[in-house]
Amino acid sequence: MLDAVTVLSILALSFGLILGYAAIRFKVKGNPLVDQIDAILPQTQCGQCDFPGCRPYAEAIANGEAEINQCPPGGQEGVDALAELLDVETLPLNAEHGETKPKRIAVVDEQVCIGCTLCIQACPVDAFVGSSKVMTQVIASECTGCDLCLPVCPVDCIDMIEVKPTINTFVPNVLELANV
Repeated sequence: MLDAVTVLSILALSFGLILGYAAIRFKVKGNPLVDQIDAILPQTQCGQCDFPGCRPYAEAIANGEAEINQCPPGGQEGVDALAELLDVETLPLNAEHGETKPKRIAVVDEQVCIGCTLCIQACPVDAFVGSSKVMTQVIASECTGCDLCLPVCPVDCIDMIEVKPTINTFVPNVLELANV
């Protein structure tokens, strides 16, 4: 009888250790639905949806705190993709949050820039490079065209240039943009 209790205790302890290890090792970090929603969003981090970035907006959608039609950069295609993912009825894009614009990037006019670095501070994706009193540059491949740099520039030296899609590259050539 004592042998049976000992064997069962050892088995229970072994299974407990295995389950404890499995719970830690195979723990799902975060909500996979949030990751899927976030992958559909355009990653402009522009805040037009009334959330500070795409990830918080994705979390709000997953929690039922926001509608799927609040992202102008994603356009109607983004709304439709979110509706399909969540298996809900599609909605028209909410014009209250802005309008869909073609892909654009910021270009700094070197002759006018005073190096105030306000654009660097406003950029949610760190697409600006520069320092105080030095002309600022834009990393074209990082710029999402969110327009958040425009209102903070005291000398209006930033222009948003439409990116025309090309067959050869997905990253616009800044020299080509300057000639547009």
